[in-house]
Amino acid sequence: MQTLIQSVLTLQNGTLEAVDVLLMGDRIHTVAPAHTLPVAAHQRLIDGSDRLLLPGFVNGHTHSSQVWQRGLIPQLPLELWLANVFESTPRQLEQFYWGAVSTAVDTLLSGGTCVMDHAYVIPGQEMETVEALVRGYKAVGIRAVIAPLIQDLPFASGFPQGCLLPQGASPRSAVALLGMMADIVTTFHDPANGIYIGVGPTGFHRCSDQLLAGCQELSDRHHLCYHTHLLETRAQHRLAQESYGISAVQHLHNLGCLTPRTSVAHGVWIDEGDIQILAEAGATLVHNPVSNLRLGSGLAPILRCRQRGLNVSFGCDGAASNDAQNLLEAIKLGTILHRVADDDYDHWLTPEQTLQMATAGGARGVNLADRTGTLAPGMAADLVLYNLNHPSMLPRNHPLQLLVLGRPTDVVETVWVNGKTIVDQGQVQTIDVNALHHILARSVGAQGNQQTQHHPVEPHYRQVMIHGPGEGR
Repeated sequence: MQTLIQSVLTLQNGTLEAVDVLLMGDRIHTVAPAHTLPVAAHQRLIDGSDRLLLPGFVNGHTHSSQVWQRGLIPQLPLELWLANVFESTPRQLEQFYWGAVSTAVDTLLSGGTCVMDHAYVIPGQEMETVEALVRGYKAVGIRAVIAPLIQDLPFASGFPQGCLLPQGASPRSAVALLGMMADIVTTFHDPANGIYIGVGPTGFHRCSDQLLAGCQELSDRHHLCYHTHLLETRAQHRLAQESYGISAVQHLHNLGCLTPRTSVAHGVWIDEGDIQILAEAGATLVHNPVSNLRLGSGLAPILRCRQRGLNVSFGCDGAASNDAQNLLEAIKLGTILHRVADDDYDHWLTPEQTLQMATAGGARGVNLADRTGTLAPGMAADLVLYNLNHPSMLPRNHPLQLLVLGRPTDVVETVWVNGKTIVDQGQVQTIDVNALHHILARSVGAQGNQQTQHHPVEPHYRQVMIHGPGEGR
């Protein structure tokens, strides 16, 4: 199947240009100046007039099962919020399937073609959980990296002075978890069909060095993305000093866990030395501005990261800390938020720069830069066509600024993933979206009646983090 998109605006070398784009099978075959490619009778012809074509965004960090916890968790900092999340996490395999479907649909309709799912898995049903996620992502047709969340230290270990808290049962051992991950890779890693397994230790704060380093060995052996939370909060920054006496970033580097295949979510509390280590390792920082504000975690030093050559991408984070999965919202906030961090407006992020972060930067973050994220011959046809005639994109003073800085709604017209049309005329073609909405609506009685509240660990948190000694960056 060949598709010719004729005379469409796109971003080439930092500027808007009109081009012809020929798609053949699952690849981009040719990108040429507008009206220079001949039209063949067997081709599907798309008039690109009044349209914008971009590589698909990558949702570089989310937790798909949290779809069921949207609007459920009260206004709390991460450590207390997380206690409520654990207690309300879904327990049925079909909920994980529909969570993947919902996350995929919302990602597609906000310009994304790939998602990194740092996935919760049901204890004792880990293989079945991953199977449900794979089934959901394949049903929709999005490209997906699934990195099961694993940890071998108890919940209390994630708090400064956590040894003073009641200790729950320890999770599975590092050896058992690494064996399970090896089985998951063997069973489900399927790049030919757009499904990738990543290794996803939850973070240094709840993982032993044995587990962190073992995940790196798996990453090296199978060339997998290594994805983890890193220094999201001040509490984690303090815990690293308490545990190691050095930066958490330096500790991960010492363990060999920072490579070009590593992506770290958040990085709100990294310092100049951390940025340098991450940049030199070729790692990626995934910026999650919505959840960082929702949880009061702070502002990641994104401008300084980019100035020092660290690759930065975007993530929505899970719907329990975002309450949505809208990549355009995350990109807008990530574009304008950091202007308060630097008075020199020459340093401020432009829409062109943040679109590059969301596309090529995102693809690099999930270890797929050789396949997706750029509009160039030979790359996978993971593309999004935007309708510039939609009222939210008018008047057409600057399409990129309107897309990034405006409030675009229903502007995604067509989405291709691996050359297959997944969205056409704004409608998902692969699954029944009304059935998805019906399933989600049915959960109101079960989830809506849950009254989440402050967790028993709150007194400890307040004593250690609020009433204890102050601490700067």
